[in-house]
Amino acid sequence: MELKNSLLKKEAYLPEVEDIQLIQTHISQVFLTGKFAYKVLKPVDFGFLDFSTLDKRKKACEDELQLNKLISPDLYVGVVKICKVDDSIKVDSSEGEVIEYAIKMKQCHQDNIMTKLLERNEVSDSLIKKIAKEIFKFHNIAPTSQKISEFGSVEGIDFNWQENFEQTAPFVDDVLDRADFEYIKDKVNSYISNNKSLFEKRVSDGMIKQCHGDLHSGNIFVEQDNLYIFDAITFNQRFACSDIVADIAFMAMDLDFHDREDFSELFIETYSDLSKDEGVSSLLNFYKCYRAYVRAKVNCFMKDSCPEEEKADKIKIIKDYFALSKKYAKSL
Repeated sequence: MELKNSLLKKEAYLPEVEDIQLIQTHISQVFLTGKFAYKVLKPVDFGFLDFSTLDKRKKACEDELQLNKLISPDLYVGVVKICKVDDSIKVDSSEGEVIEYAIKMKQCHQDNIMTKLLERNEVSDSLIKKIAKEIFKFHNIAPTSQKISEFGSVEGIDFNWQENFEQTAPFVDDVLDRADFEYIKDKVNSYISNNKSLFEKRVSDGMIKQCHGDLHSGNIFVEQDNLYIFDAITFNQRFACSDIVADIAFMAMDLDFHDREDFSELFIETYSDLSKDEGVSSLLNFYKCYRAYVRAKVNCFMKDSCPEEEKADKIKIIKDYFALSKKYAKSL
């Protein structure tokens, strides 16, 4: 609390700071200062991520910077120190005691997040094609290794799905119809069982990489002619290391969710023309099904803690994601 209050004061920053705004998530605090944004990780340990010590937060900041600079080098500036100098807190300081680290980024206007552009009907075909091209370029240079490839194994894929089913079981008969739950489960399990050789081939062909992992319209800024894709997952390899089709399936699913199937098809068509990857057509609906199910699951976790006046909207979102997942499952 003391650090947050200090970082909400203009004196903590360089002279060009304007009014400071704070955006909070369950794992970070982002301080908007006008020209730059500073992302500070919270000292939390959720099991799937551990930011509980200063050294771990420093390493997490460095990892996030390294991967995201591959996608949006002009957005990410660097990892900076937050220091205690005498009785004050200074950001990006070269003196004093280091008490925290932050990822420094160019600040973008919140109205230019792609999700809001979709809501305002301000997304064009050319933008969709540009996103597909940027993701294709990123996938060409995204990290890969034997360890990363293991996340694309049949066992790894099956583990992720069974975890999904176990974690959503408490919500069955609440926000998920039992028949739909069993239907999706049966279709997915059958698909995995019947396509083991396909998954093995994807591994041997080098198609498992450290991808973005959270590729949707809420993680894209569009400012004039500039496109910034941000917030690639680095805190847990299992969430980010996947078949490249799983990455583009997230974006395509998100566009479907926003009732822009035309954009979804254009995105996949543009990416496929560039990649010449035959696995896109074979695996797209399987991974769309996975992405929609995970989005439903995450919103289930958030449902009980959201304000009462927002609960009805949250339930609708959950049901819409589960319905979309079922729609994709029908094609498996």
